[in-house]
Amino acid sequence: MTIYQTLQSLQTLLIDDDEWIRNAMSIVFENEGCPFTAVETAEEALVCLRRTAYDIIICDYRLPGMDGLQFFQRIGASCPGTVKVLITAYGSAELYETALTAGIHEIIEKPFSTTIIEEALQRLLSRSGPAPHPINEKGDIAGT
Repeated sequence: MTIYQTLQSLQTLLIDDDEWIRNAMSIVFENEGCPFTAVETAEEALVCLRRTAYDIIICDYRLPGMDGLQFFQRIGASCPGTVKVLITAYGSAELYETALTAGIHEIIEKPFSTTIIEEALQRLLSRSGPAPHPINEKGDIAGT
């Protein structure tokens, strides 16, 4: 079974202020028949969460208004079974440590490809209790 076959039964939310990333990921997910919502801000995402339960949330770190880390901290206990992925071009040891305490399962460094997203989601959906670790474009764990 491919990751997209699995994702066809799951609701995915993307929060990113980069229109190109929102559009590109929307095209990929929708072409594969996967339910996918893309919004520009964390505040818009909070509105979406009032009407839809998402299985996967992928959120950029640097956003206008509330940043991705604050967003994940805010939704915390209200989305306990949701897979949480933070994407960032501004990774640091402090961010990774804070992400762990915020319940984020994976950190993906920008720039990234759809393959990196696919591999991360496959890994996260196939195991329980994922631990966050930064993944770079080559698919390596950053800092190793």
